[in-house]
Amino acid sequence: MMKSVALIFTLFATFAHAEYTADWSENAVIPKGSNRANIYNLDPVSLEEMKTAGYKHASKYPVTVTGLLIPYWPLLNFFKTDSTNPLKTLIMKLGKSYTGFQNETELYQWLGLSPYNSQEASGIYKIPNPNPAATQFYVGAGTVTTPQGVGLTFSCFACHASSLFGTTVMGLTNKRPHANKFFHMASAIIPYVPNALFKASTSATDGEVLMFDRTKKNLVSVGAVAPQVTGLDTSLPQVALSLAKRNEDEYATKSKMYESYPRQNDLEKYTADSKPLPWWNLKYKTHWLADGSIAAGNPILTNILWNEIGRGADLRELQKWMEANKKTIDELTVAAFATEAPRWTDFFPASSIHIDRARKGEQVFISRCQKCHGEYQKAWSGKNASDLNDVEILKTTQVIYHEQTPVKDVDTDPQRFEAIKAFASSLNNLAISKWMKTTVTPKEGYVPPPLVGIWSRYPYLHNNSIPSLCALLTRPELRPRAFVQGPAVNPATDYDQECVGYPIGNKIPKAWLNDKEAIYVAGKGGLSNRGHTSSFLGDNGEELLSPNDKSNLIEFLKTL
Repeated sequence: MMKSVALIFTLFATFAHAEYTADWSENAVIPKGSNRANIYNLDPVSLEEMKTAGYKHASKYPVTVTGLLIPYWPLLNFFKTDSTNPLKTLIMKLGKSYTGFQNETELYQWLGLSPYNSQEASGIYKIPNPNPAATQFYVGAGTVTTPQGVGLTFSCFACHASSLFGTTVMGLTNKRPHANKFFHMASAIIPYVPNALFKASTSATDGEVLMFDRTKKNLVSVGAVAPQVTGLDTSLPQVALSLAKRNEDEYATKSKMYESYPRQNDLEKYTADSKPLPWWNLKYKTHWLADGSIAAGNPILTNILWNEIGRGADLRELQKWMEANKKTIDELTVAAFATEAPRWTDFFPASSIHIDRARKGEQVFISRCQKCHGEYQKAWSGKNASDLNDVEILKTTQVIYHEQTPVKDVDTDPQRFEAIKAFASSLNNLAISKWMKTTVTPKEGYVPPPLVGIWSRYPYLHNNSIPSLCALLTRPELRPRAFVQGPAVNPATDYDQECVGYPIGNKIPKAWLNDKEAIYVAGKGGLSNRGHTSSFLGDNGEELLSPNDKSNLIEFLKTL
């Protein structure tokens, strides 16, 4: 009996301290035709349990030592005050545009966060809510309880979840985020707010004042940059400029001198904005980011590190948190890699796909695109195709991507490469990077990504410079120079089903034109819409595809 009890406890201890491993090395290989959707090769029950836990972490940021926390209850009190509130008056005097949020919901909507789907949602649209009683929370906003009080912070889903025609899609790039702008505004205002004024204007407790003071001090070591246009992310310059405000030791410790006089870095004025990438492509890749520059290491750990450098965190504390919370990181990793893409038929009727044209487009894809972007086997080519309904027959049955993630220079905007060079060595030299086994290697060009869910990932290229697939298949000098990145609310008006992407020209909803931040003007450095033409233009600029070829190709891409 005692032996049986001992065995049970041994098995429990083994499970509780399970070491999940994956090949995060620079030489990792994914066997042809497979993927890493089940990154740790878990049994089905464990996979679902860890996915659910991971999605909760993605909704509610789990890093309790995060550098920036907004005292939650004082924030709500602040919303309730009128324009005579002395803190609001100070913000106006600082010459900053006070956004005029009236409540918590308005803040989340401005940030571009998406609401939780209804409890009736199923499949990939069922989002586990870590705060089921707090219905005011949007996906990506969450609270952290500390000895000083409750703090509000923002999580992975602030950038990696998006509302698509009224449904929030986990892992989809947020098309209208304001997270970087929020950091930029905060770093320019909050450090100058006296603690006494904060307490008097928000009814904060002494503990909440300490939380506010900690956030103030950490913001001083944050080098934030506002995006050039809505939809883009400025994490690269935020990390680089934040490191320039710290010492150059192995944990980038804080420095009063560098906070006041940062070291020079090219990203102070150099544009290298990029969009967050969809999670469902992680399973096919061995290197990370749009340019494949994270050559080794778990990308979830890397993302947390970059987040926290950009939030002013103490990196020794952060490493200790990572070491003590491996289960949390594993759960988040499992969820990210297991994420699936939305399908066209989840939002549009199957009859909207012209299957004969799509099958012709498949042949165009095979001859012009497959070499870089991978092979997509379709149900319509299977043995039992005649038995399938109109939805099932459009499915992709297998994705065959590269065994190692390639990087190709297809003459698109080159400034990302220069940006990575500006801080790669500073990251690689950190002790926490070495502990994580993360390596950043500048690479010329970009990853030709898997095209799963491509119809939902507009606008296109790493810098969002091309509004639709029609525009992508247009010679560069004729591509739209300006378009508007409006909200995806009404599929009939906010989305061009034929061209797959944003409506342009006179199809742009009039209300969108009032949102000046959403107007994208391509052309300047970092925002170029050139390149990616070899699939449809010859060496002498001649068209290789007819209009019908292009239309059929787009019809095929809708089914991926």
